[in-house]
Amino acid sequence: MLSNAFIMVAIILVINIVYVSLSTVRMILTLKGRRYIASIVSMFEIVIYVLGLGLVLDNLNEIQNLLAYAIGFGIGVICGSKIEEKLALGYITVNVISSDPDIKFTRMLRDKGYGVTSWYAYGMDGDRLSMQILTPRKYELNLYETIKEIDPKAFIIAYEPKQIYGGFWVKQVRKGRLMNPKKRAEEDVAGNKRQQVDAASTQSLDDQE
Repeated sequence: MLSNAFIMVAIILVINIVYVSLSTVRMILTLKGRRYIASIVSMFEIVIYVLGLGLVLDNLNEIQNLLAYAIGFGIGVICGSKIEEKLALGYITVNVISSDPDIKFTRMLRDKGYGVTSWYAYGMDGDRLSMQILTPRKYELNLYETIKEIDPKAFIIAYEPKQIYGGFWVKQVRKGRLMNPKKRAEEDVAGNKRQQVDAASTQSLDDQE
C-alpha cells in the first residue's frame, strides 16, 4: 500500500513538473512571436495537464497527492525558466558608455561580428563614448565579457527589443556570419581578392588608354 502511494506521488510530481515547464516555455514562445511552435507545445501541455489533474481529482482524500501537485507546480516554473535560458530566444540590445572615448571600442566589437552604432557623448566628468549593440541572446554573456575585457569600467544597460527591421546586421545573422570567425575571415579574404582584381582591371584599362 505504501509503495503504491509513493508511486502515485512520484507520478503526480513528475507530470506536474513537465506540464508547468511546457506551460512556461509555451508562454515565452508566444511572447517571442513563435506562435506555431507554441501551439504545438500547447497540445502536449494540455494532454499532460489532464492526466495530472485527473490523478489528483481521483485521489483527493490523499493529502500527499495535493502536496505533490503543488510542489511539482513550483519546480516546473523553475525548470521552464531554465529551459528558456538555455534556448536563449530572441535578441538583446546593450547600451554601453565608456569613459575613455579613445579606446577602439567600436572596431573591436565589429571585428567580433556585433552590430554597433556609436556616438560621442558628454557626461558629468567629460567626454564619453556611447554605443548601442545588438546581439542574439545566446551571445549575451560573451558580449559582456568582451566589453569588460576592453573597458572594465564601462557602464552597461541591457534590454530586449520587441521588433527588428532592416539594417545590414540582420542580413549578417541570416548568413550565419555573426560570431563565426572562420566564415568572416573567408569572406574578408574573398572581398580583398575581388578588390585586387578590380584594381588590376582598372589599372589595365588605364594603361591601354
